[in-house]
Amino acid sequence: MYKYQDLGLTNIDEMMAKAYREGYAIPAFNFISIEQYSGIIDAISELKSPVMLLVSPNLLRQLGGTIIGRISQSGVDRMKEMGLNPEISLHLDHGMKYEDCVEAINYGFSSVMIDGSALSFEDNIALTKKVVDYAHSRGVSVEGELGVLSGAEEEGEHANDSSKYTDPKKVEEFVRRTDVDCLAISIGTSHGLVKMKADKNGNLPELKYEILKEIEKNVPNFPIVLHGSSALIPKYMKMINDYGGNIPNSVGIPEEQVAKVAKMAVCKVNIASDGWVTALGLTRKILAENPASIDSRVFTLKVRPALKEVYINKIKLLGSENKLK
Repeated sequence: MYKYQDLGLTNIDEMMAKAYREGYAIPAFNFISIEQYSGIIDAISELKSPVMLLVSPNLLRQLGGTIIGRISQSGVDRMKEMGLNPEISLHLDHGMKYEDCVEAINYGFSSVMIDGSALSFEDNIALTKKVVDYAHSRGVSVEGELGVLSGAEEEGEHANDSSKYTDPKKVEEFVRRTDVDCLAISIGTSHGLVKMKADKNGNLPELKYEILKEIEKNVPNFPIVLHGSSALIPKYMKMINDYGGNIPNSVGIPEEQVAKVAKMAVCKVNIASDGWVTALGLTRKILAENPASIDSRVFTLKVRPALKEVYINKIKLLGSENKLK
């Protein structure tokens, strides 16, 4: 068991307050492999950016809290060795149960997300408040969710067509009654590989900026979170399909829309799929070109620098470069 302070990790409250004041968003990157993790640390070290490392309950179960805690600590130590003052948060992404969040907190996560968005409003409040009470007593921050994003989280399934947008009129009550530290909302992004549907002319819709503006008015200076924000980089989506994959009709979120909300009340932007499709596309290509290889380093050594470039682009998009003290 760990305390996040012992691992050198940062509480997100101060990170997000600064992001809100200065009009940028903190990149929140899911990682499921050491190459993705290393690419993230490479990128934030070069651009001197804060970061939130997102770990799903599945990955926590797969690797265990001790390994994940030590992995995150290695990034902190590496940046300190470079003379930097790191701001790295280890965050449980989409904890669905109270027990998920308790386990993460006890292993040194500095923040957790409890996702009660599929519940009724009252049940969501009750579950979120229960997690908040446990977390705050240990100095850990909590992200809630109000409004339901369409699509699948982590399983790689295609998104469905419907998304329940967050009702801005309910946000103030939710925040007040739960004492949550930040809130994920639904304004048109989506999990999965079909994040938006084009109209008959091929034009993609805009995110619901008016919902975000109303929330910002109703709950001023409160940090908002955007999930499902990957662009699904066309080069790597094509690479997947060219080398044996079968992912037709993928549509990501236009990066200019993500950049716009990062200057508003959105202080944290979750990005998972862009890291996954980059790694998968390159892995498929390299293995196809090296069919006799039995050493996984034939692709891992090439995946890491490509991932670094993806994360560098996201950091610049969100405006978080050179924000470390």
